[in-house]
Amino acid sequence: MAITQEFSGRARANPAARADRIFFALTLGAALIVLAVLLGVFVSLSWGAWPAFQEFGLRFLITEKWNPVTDKFGALAPLYGTVVTSVIAMVIAVPVGLGIAIFLTETCPRVLRRPLGIAIELLAGIPSIIYGIWGMFVFAPFMQSVVQPALIDTLGHVPGIGMLFSGAPYGIGMLTAGLILAMMVLPFIASLARDIFLTVPDMLRESAYGLGMTRWEVNRHIVIPHVRTALVGGVMLALGRALGETMAVTFVIGNAHRISGSILAPGTTISAAIANEFTEATTPLYTASLIALGLVLFILTFIVLACAQWMLRRMKRKAGV
Repeated sequence: MAITQEFSGRARANPAARADRIFFALTLGAALIVLAVLLGVFVSLSWGAWPAFQEFGLRFLITEKWNPVTDKFGALAPLYGTVVTSVIAMVIAVPVGLGIAIFLTETCPRVLRRPLGIAIELLAGIPSIIYGIWGMFVFAPFMQSVVQPALIDTLGHVPGIGMLFSGAPYGIGMLTAGLILAMMVLPFIASLARDIFLTVPDMLRESAYGLGMTRWEVNRHIVIPHVRTALVGGVMLALGRALGETMAVTFVIGNAHRISGSILAPGTTISAAIANEFTEATTPLYTASLIALGLVLFILTFIVLACAQWMLRRMKRKAGV
């Protein structure tokens, strides 16, 4: 009787174990597909960019000149514009997005939480080309007639930072592109941060309020430290989107292959340069240089995400996790 029961138990366990192995194989295959796609993208970009690196070497990364007529190309100006516009966007979007998330989770009246949350999620779903068209026809003229002249007349004369706000008020430029990017990633950061803040146990908040803490102290010392690793991850994902944004930036940055100390001046980014010029590439070296720009952006995004993982591990190590 005991032998029969043991045999029937094994028979029931075998299908479950087999299903578990199949599930493991499927999930492993999905993970390997992602790695294979990333490796394939890297290999194809490297293969296409090889003529440019063979011709220019590492000077391609530190050369500003971009002249299709003479087949002289350098990635420094697009790389500089990509970094500057992304930094401007994150400096504006991160504090504002966190403030919106804290308001929605801590101080917003309940009747307004759902409508405001839906509005933020809808903003995150607007296509980038809509932001670009609005930026070119509405926001850029406003920048040219109101914002940039005011910045030039005030901050343009401040020692040290005056050069950042010097020049003519073109309307378009790196500052305008950075502001458009900030508007695009702001709903993403706010929505993600709101969901992260909602994961904080209510017991932690109630205990802090019971000790006499104010709302600012609760958010500063309890809520944000509890979810800081998730917040850093969300901010880095938003930075990745800002680095690779194409159409919205193309409309408002000016598409000039030059480096300027002023953030009001026109510039370009890697994605904008590729979008503008890929169909106009008439020589193999021109095409290879544009593909090399794509490879540089790929590596830059990889470095940013790797730094994010390193930061998260350090924060977890300090927290004793």
